[in-house]
Amino acid sequence: MKYLKKAALPGALLACGLAFGAHAAYAKDLHAVGISVGSLGNPYFLSLVKGATDSAHAINPDARVFAVSSDYDLGKQSSQIDNFIASGVDLILLAAADPHAIGAAVKRAKAAGIVVVAVDVEADGADATIQTDNKQAGRLSCAFLASAIGGRGAVIIQNGPQTSSVIERVDGCKESLAKHPDIRILSDNQNGKISRDGGLDVMMGYLTRFPDFQGLFTVADPQAIGSNLAARQLRRRGIVITSVDGSPDVVDALKTDTLIQATASQNPAEQGSLGVRTGYDLMNGKKPAQDVTLLPPQLVDRKNVASYKGW
Repeated sequence: MKYLKKAALPGALLACGLAFGAHAAYAKDLHAVGISVGSLGNPYFLSLVKGATDSAHAINPDARVFAVSSDYDLGKQSSQIDNFIASGVDLILLAAADPHAIGAAVKRAKAAGIVVVAVDVEADGADATIQTDNKQAGRLSCAFLASAIGGRGAVIIQNGPQTSSVIERVDGCKESLAKHPDIRILSDNQNGKISRDGGLDVMMGYLTRFPDFQGLFTVADPQAIGSNLAARQLRRRGIVITSVDGSPDVVDALKTDTLIQATASQNPAEQGSLGVRTGYDLMNGKKPAQDVTLLPPQLVDRKNVASYKGW
């Protein structure tokens, strides 16, 4: 304003006031957010929901946030989205149980005028996606694993539910391992279910089936924790375990005597927070610079865990 001539000031103020009034008249408020994630028993998703809730309340202190677990069940998640639609939410954050099959439910939400932002994994038809660079996370974790076992030996990839994030982590891991021709992959298709119990059960099978292997990559920290417990129960040593997440449990494991040696960290709170901010912008006609935002992972090992900020 200081650059306008004094005589033009009243008109300029009037024009600004009209412009502001027009913008305010069309601005949409954020009243309710629906969030469907894999499991609220997983600290990762709890952190994501907290980040989303904090961001929603920063926009509107009275905004309601509904968070539910899909348990990686497509039918259950589709019903949850229908419930969100019936409840009249303005925005849905979705960690898809199946990135492609969920597309029909996403389409129903968008037809109801609801913005849908995919978090953690992709979802067909979503207005935007916020996730970790999962392929890079797999690369980092398995490059460390390969180095830790001296570039040779037998390793196992403990898989998980076939979401886009899990598939990309495994692909990234295999890229790193492929640089070492003396490394053999004994198994890569067992589902640890992104849980401690799942990781323990699958690892028990590995330890029974394979009398000797040097390394294990799990697609998520809860599986790494369960795998370490299995090895301890069977008194197996000499196995290097790496993972993806950067969870509080693995931070503790890196500071104590466990087989877990490294993890590629994520930032779930930022995913949730950025998901809400991006969704709110989309509600008001502002598109993100890119449809898919990839947050960079960080390798956390025993050497740098003390300086890692964590979730």
